[in-house]
Amino acid sequence: MRCAATAEGAAAADRKAVLGPLPGWDLGDLYPGRDSPELARDLKRLADDAEAFRQRYQGRLAELPGAALGVAVEEYERLEELSGRISSYASLVHAGNLADPEIGRFYQTIQERINAISTTLLFLTLELNLLDDAALTEKEADPALARYRPWLRDTRAFRPHQLSDELEKLLHEKYVTGRAAWTRLFDETIADLRFPFRGQELTEAEALDLLSDRDPEVRCEIATTIGEVLGKNARTFALITNTLAKDKEIEDRWRHFARPISSRNLANFVEDEVVDALIAAVREAYPRLSHRYYRLKAHWFGVDVLPFWDRNAPLPEDSDRLIPWREAEETVLGA
Repeated sequence: MRCAATAEGAAAADRKAVLGPLPGWDLGDLYPGRDSPELARDLKRLADDAEAFRQRYQGRLAELPGAALGVAVEEYERLEELSGRISSYASLVHAGNLADPEIGRFYQTIQERINAISTTLLFLTLELNLLDDAALTEKEADPALARYRPWLRDTRAFRPHQLSDELEKLLHEKYVTGRAAWTRLFDETIADLRFPFRGQELTEAEALDLLSDRDPEVRCEIATTIGEVLGKNARTFALITNTLAKDKEIEDRWRHFARPISSRNLANFVEDEVVDALIAAVREAYPRLSHRYYRLKAHWFGVDVLPFWDRNAPLPEDSDRLIPWREAEETVLGA
């Protein structure tokens, strides 16, 4: 397939020059920087407090009265919040530049340290799930624990699928070198890809953005390029996808989940039957919604069948005006 270049398309490819440089995330509300003393301090405090928490409570939850168990859960909540703050910071820094090896090293280091800390704390939810229903109900009569009743309910929903403590700890520790590592490989591989377009080397986001360009030749050309670049990397992506799928199948089998979708539905606290009904309703609506829309769009574009590269094309009457970042920011915040 060949797509003819046009002056309109060449100008559209340089839209970044019109919009100006986009801002980066200001993560100062979390931590001043990757090497900041505040981050180092919180990591050490979290590790020390988690170990002290384990020594204080592991193996003792069943004997604690409701008030004391409420205090333990409250302390666990504080540790989880600090862990989430550190993890969020590292994840956002990494998402801002997946191609930087130093950021990748930082992200991996934080992942490993947080995983080690969360392994230390893993005993709490495992022991809570082993409590007898009647015993827990009695403990929940105390207001200190009663305020955590929704969290306890959601945590204990996984009781039928909980493995032995040793297996749970093994799966938790291996997460960083297993599922998370394959996911990171996918993200960083995608981030490293470059899509040649009229003398430029575009990132995936920049290439996908051109699928919404007003010029049909630009859409055709970039769609062809995207297909070629992704096709050359198909073996890597297939290996990642198949490995993740098999990893999930093994864990689901050990945990006795009925179907691949069941674990996700339980995490979302919705029954399989409800999601099945949603999927069926959406599929039933294909002809009168999505199929009809694409037939209409093909008609608006004057063709019998809409080319695949025109799925995201702007409609003929859409405005060509590019909205600068600052104006978009003011619109959103002003609303």
